[in-house]
Amino acid sequence: MLKVAHSPLYAHSLPQGHRFPMEKYELLPEQLVYEGTLTQENFFEPDYLDEKWILNTHDVGYFNRLKNLELSRSEIRATGFPLSAELIEREIQIASGSVQAAMFALDHGIGMNIAGGTHHAFTDRGEGFCLLNDIAITANYLIQNHLAKRVLVVDLDVHQGNGTAQIFKDRTDVFTFSMHGAKNYPHRKEKSHLDIGLPDGTGDEEYLAYLKDKLPLILNKFHPDFIIYLCGVDVLGSDQLGRLNMSQTGVKKRDEFVLSNAEKLQIPVMCCMGGGYSKQIKVIIEAHAQVFRIAQELYG
Repeated sequence: MLKVAHSPLYAHSLPQGHRFPMEKYELLPEQLVYEGTLTQENFFEPDYLDEKWILNTHDVGYFNRLKNLELSRSEIRATGFPLSAELIEREIQIASGSVQAAMFALDHGIGMNIAGGTHHAFTDRGEGFCLLNDIAITANYLIQNHLAKRVLVVDLDVHQGNGTAQIFKDRTDVFTFSMHGAKNYPHRKEKSHLDIGLPDGTGDEEYLAYLKDKLPLILNKFHPDFIIYLCGVDVLGSDQLGRLNMSQTGVKKRDEFVLSNAEKLQIPVMCCMGGGYSKQIKVIIEAHAQVFRIAQELYG
């Protein structure tokens, strides 16, 4: 059975003025159940994540200041969120959801997190609505517990996963692959193991051509035994922050290509949702819902 991490804390930990587009975390499960793609049995609320797994990725000084709400004004400004105890709990629960979804993937081929994809969090600081890097925490959890030897991060959010790149820059057991807008945030990019910077206005044909060329090469050379897939939908032409020009059909083909390759090669995959900032929430929900439908078709 497909298992999907979901927690009501995801949206309600934020002040009212900061909830869009975070409300998707509540609306997406409702849509998936309404249309019959999932049932309530598919969802689980993440358990507590022991802090040692956070400190396996993040600097102890940073995490302690984060927990004690002691970040400086400039550090808080960089995250984009007003700092609160509820927000910290939300970030920990998101990371826990990704770890647990990865554990389900080991047993069933795939696991998913309604949230996750907090790829702008560095070892010692947060940025861009990200305080703790659930991708890095999950990869390190798998490796430290001898559940995987080589983890591939496929980051297809429109923004480069700069935090993830920094965390794994000197590692050979984690390969970071990021396809993103070349001129988009973050303006100072880190160096992933493979970066594909796309020009503004890139559409379906060019985007999918890059992906279909590069991903098989990585799979054949790196031989991962686990994939973490950040399937952000801010690549859509309708996205207010994306600057690319993909269609819903293009996003669906992207997700089908990644997941079908993982399924064919029998590599477990954990999916986290990442960004999406179209003006109409229904556009964001539909773009995210597609990957759950594909997962059910391939693994259900």
